[in-house]
Amino acid sequence: MHTSTPLAAQQLAAYAAFAQTLADRVRPLSRQWFRHPLSIDTKADESPVTQADREVEAALRAAISQQYPEHGIFGEEYGVQQAEAEFVWSLDPIDGTRAFISGNPLWGTLLALLYRGKPVLGLIDVPMLDERWIGTQGGVSTLNGQLCSASRCASLDQAILYATSPDIFNTAELAAFDALARSTRMRRYGGDCYSYGLLASGHVDLVVEAGLQPYDYMALIPVIEGAGGVITDWAGQPPGLDSDGRVIAAATPQLHQQAMRALAHLA
Repeated sequence: MHTSTPLAAQQLAAYAAFAQTLADRVRPLSRQWFRHPLSIDTKADESPVTQADREVEAALRAAISQQYPEHGIFGEEYGVQQAEAEFVWSLDPIDGTRAFISGNPLWGTLLALLYRGKPVLGLIDVPMLDERWIGTQGGVSTLNGQLCSASRCASLDQAILYATSPDIFNTAELAAFDALARSTRMRRYGGDCYSYGLLASGHVDLVVEAGLQPYDYMALIPVIEGAGGVITDWAGQPPGLDSDGRVIAAATPQLHQQAMRALAHLA
């Protein structure tokens, strides 16, 4: 099993620049399908998929394989290749397919680079709003090239809480989420990956979700941490490739601890 060691800042910067070119390359592809007639299929897990999802991921894979043929890739639509590679890219071509289908612009493309199994680079691109967050391991996070930071909210009763939808939770999880939400200042639904970008920019204080896959959250980790926030599973462990898909992202360690305690009987 690989053990993770820090990458040189110069090397990370080069990968970050490449990730930016990837996002630039596929923005026109996703934009051209948005609010246009789409062929929508249903996958085995009953989630929707469109030709936009497939075209964007195929373009990302082709560009990565050309530039870094030794790197592995795993993505939502086309699975895993070279899973044992030291560097592996995680791809979610359109995070928020339901939003995309329904004409809601709060969907995005998620890119992450894993080094020895740990995310060292994350990018959230929201094409229709022309907003892009990027973060690197041990570094800072930016929104469109400007430093961004999470809020200093340290108390649940002052926190703005987000989740994509109550439908992402099972019955017990939803009961726990509802109990947590009643302790917060405000709960909001929607946003998919965009809510994590809002957290990294200080507008949202807490995001709690379940039912996620690694390609849903790997890109979020460097962005949230680089903005000064905390992101773990519901048990307080770093989200990994084998995590159960339940995530807590918080603006501060204090807020994170309070949220985790509120959900502890399920974790």
